[in-house]
Amino acid sequence: MPAIHELADGTPPTRRRHVDLLRAVAITAVVVGHWLVMTVEQDPAGNLTGFTALKYMPSMHGITWIFQVMPLFFLVGGFSNAISWTRHRDRGGTAARWLLDRSARLFPPVTLLLVVVAAGAVLASVVGIPQDVVAPAVALVTLPLWFLVVYLGVIALTPAMYKLHERFGLAVPGVLILSVVIGDVLRLTTGVDTWAFGNFVFAWLAIHQIGFAWQDGSLGLTPRRAVIALLGAVILLVVLTGPGPYPVSMVSVPGLAIQNPSPPTVALMALAITQIAVAVLVAASTERWLQRRRPWSAVIAANTVVLTVYLWHMVAALVAAVALDAAGLLPPSDAGSAAWWLGRIPWLVALSIVLAALVALVGRTETRTVAHRLGGARPSSPDGTSEGRVARVARSVPGLTSLPVVAGCYAAAVLGMYLLASAGQGMHGPFGVPTGALVLILSAAATLRFARAAESPRGTGPAQHRPEAQRQPGSRPDGSTQAPTRRDGD
Repeated sequence: MPAIHELADGTPPTRRRHVDLLRAVAITAVVVGHWLVMTVEQDPAGNLTGFTALKYMPSMHGITWIFQVMPLFFLVGGFSNAISWTRHRDRGGTAARWLLDRSARLFPPVTLLLVVVAAGAVLASVVGIPQDVVAPAVALVTLPLWFLVVYLGVIALTPAMYKLHERFGLAVPGVLILSVVIGDVLRLTTGVDTWAFGNFVFAWLAIHQIGFAWQDGSLGLTPRRAVIALLGAVILLVVLTGPGPYPVSMVSVPGLAIQNPSPPTVALMALAITQIAVAVLVAASTERWLQRRRPWSAVIAANTVVLTVYLWHMVAALVAAVALDAAGLLPPSDAGSAAWWLGRIPWLVALSIVLAALVALVGRTETRTVAHRLGGARPSSPDGTSEGRVARVARSVPGLTSLPVVAGCYAAAVLGMYLLASAGQGMHGPFGVPTGALVLILSAAATLRFARAAESPRGTGPAQHRPEAQRQPGSRPDGSTQAPTRRDGD
């Protein structure tokens, strides 16, 4: 892979660097937020158990307004997917091929995590570790996968949703947000949460669509309008969580009657609007700052492993907790006390060290794909190699790269992720996670990998396609652009 400084020096001048910064900031906030409130202690049997400090510290619920950054992920995702899809489409590419390209970045890191978790659960059973110890560990380390349930679905819908964006513009997220409001009204008036389950789709699709509008300039949020939107959203958020029916916490807290993110509420949409407004307001200044080599190199480095960091940060928490407990250095667990707060410092440091080691160990699964897409190519594979034979076999399978097959793989993966995320704690079969969910996800990933091999240029590896750079005219006052600069898959 090219060195980070080489990638920094080779960045096209028209690239919207602030969007990459938002992605890096968001993943950092998620990781630090999870680690900060995670508290570990020994139960009466001497086994490690964990809980969120937010349950016992209502005064900290307001801090979740900073650390709940899922809206930023979907905003940036919409921005990036708009660039990638329109460039691909304008070159004559198909939706199936675009989805295959996107899968090359997303599926390998997920597959690796699931294989390691499944193998670890089997090994734990073999060596005699009790299931009531293994089950919570598996539930903890697979917790980040819930995000992919929706995000994979949003990516699969991008070609169709972008067509709606081009025809109806901001009316699309407007209708989606209205659907969230209706779902919430029905839930609050009937007391039946099922009425709001559609919000899992409506809310995140709405933010993703706003990312489309930000990218092509149709969002229309000038700095003045962004300030008005920010103030209005903050006032609405205070009203909804004060005298209104929603809790202050923007993340799930055990025991609360309503959980703002599950399913997403109107209050969470108000928070999303504040984040969108802030993103627009800081775009110009952060863009200037990121013209400097050092901060831009740091942003590039973070983005090459962003998915790995997200997927493995709970594994780091588990490993560090076990190590600290074995060394007798586990921080105090009396949430909210002075000792607990002081213990957060070594706790965060220890988890950061373990996560850095894990990323160094498994991060190549992600960075290898990023390198290929940014121009780092591995040697061509002659047709006589095993890779060449796989590609030849893949090309002989009729319909393998068709949209029904590719979309079906995404649907299978989304279903598998949902079954896994909703299974709850407990040993769900020999692999710790539901066997059916594991089979669905791994089968979908393998089929997509096989399909990518069929689409690869003849005589090369599956990731050798290197799209040319495309220039774009200048940016708009709100930090958006009129045409894409990124390479497919960025």
